[in-house]
Amino acid sequence: MARKASRRPRDTGSVRQLPSGRWQARYRDDDGVMHPAPQTFDTKLDAASWLADYSDGSAALEPAERRVVPTFREYAEAWLASGGRRGSLKSRTRDLYRAHLDAFLLPTFGALKLDRISPTRVRAWYGSLDASKPTQRRQVYGLMSSIMATAHRDRIINEQPCTVDGAHKLDRKGTTTVATLEEVETIADRIAPRYRAAVLLAVWCSLRQGELLELRRHDVDLVRGEVSITRAVTRTSAGPVVGLPKSDAGIRTVSIPPHVLPDVKRHLTRYVEADQEALLFPARGGGWLQPSSLYRVFYRARDLAGRPDLRWHDLRHTGATLAAQSGATVADVMRRVGHSTTRAAMIYQHASDTLDAEVAAAMSARAGSVVDLKSRRRTASGT
Repeated sequence: MARKASRRPRDTGSVRQLPSGRWQARYRDDDGVMHPAPQTFDTKLDAASWLADYSDGSAALEPAERRVVPTFREYAEAWLASGGRRGSLKSRTRDLYRAHLDAFLLPTFGALKLDRISPTRVRAWYGSLDASKPTQRRQVYGLMSSIMATAHRDRIINEQPCTVDGAHKLDRKGTTTVATLEEVETIADRIAPRYRAAVLLAVWCSLRQGELLELRRHDVDLVRGEVSITRAVTRTSAGPVVGLPKSDAGIRTVSIPPHVLPDVKRHLTRYVEADQEALLFPARGGGWLQPSSLYRVFYRARDLAGRPDLRWHDLRHTGATLAAQSGATVADVMRRVGHSTTRAAMIYQHASDTLDAEVAAAMSARAGSVVDLKSRRRTASGT
């Protein structure tokens, strides 16, 4: 960050604006000869600051030793090309970051030097984002914060300017509740028959969409009643890309509930080719099924179930919640859904209204047995 220019002797040098609009600092050497600074500057203050640094010796460093502050565009492009904070980005994440940079970050911050991006400027920008799109808003702010945090760690800037309280959190007040068992059955019954098993596996094995669409015949063990998840397919600007699941914990083997096995067997017989590499849910013309094609048949089925608010991802959400309600520990849920952190697994442990009513009824029944016992005791004692 450029510091405020200190008072300097009159003969140290001078600053002037060039025809290009940039500013030049000129310094006087020990022989009284004027020389231009090695670079020009955006503002008069930057030029004067360099001159002040020269007067106390700090600007006499070799150019390679000086801290050169890049623009946000320069740094963000290099950050993305090098794989972000961790040095590795999945294709879909890279595409998402690219889109967010182009649409939301570069228009505002692209031309600014990193040390010119202040908390006030970031707060004003954040306030201009569409509050009706909380997920997008959180993702865009998270990207900005991640880039600036890396710049801080690289010692390019002195402080992290992304300090908006709560901006990393997603307000979940508007999210949908999980589906009931009756709704799951209705969706599975009303969806096109070739996708019935997709619904059941998404719910009862808590599979992510990319994991489901990359399942192949050899991933299903009907004897053991298990499905192995070792890969996932994602859609990128370059087309489908097969890679590892979302996290290391995503590589897992999940037991298929016994009541779902007959549907899986039927699906393998009717809709899947004999080749062990055959996809369980291919597109009509072969290859990976487009998510849009799956959504199209799913939307009709969910409407018939009276749940037009339900997203495909809520099927996985429902399955994880059912596992928790069936007595699975947090560790069990983490292992089943493929989460590596307790916090992530807890997102799916929501109690349904139906279960809460059952709990209340059980509590009342237990209380009633105590009341009856006390009444019998009072009757026996004659009180």
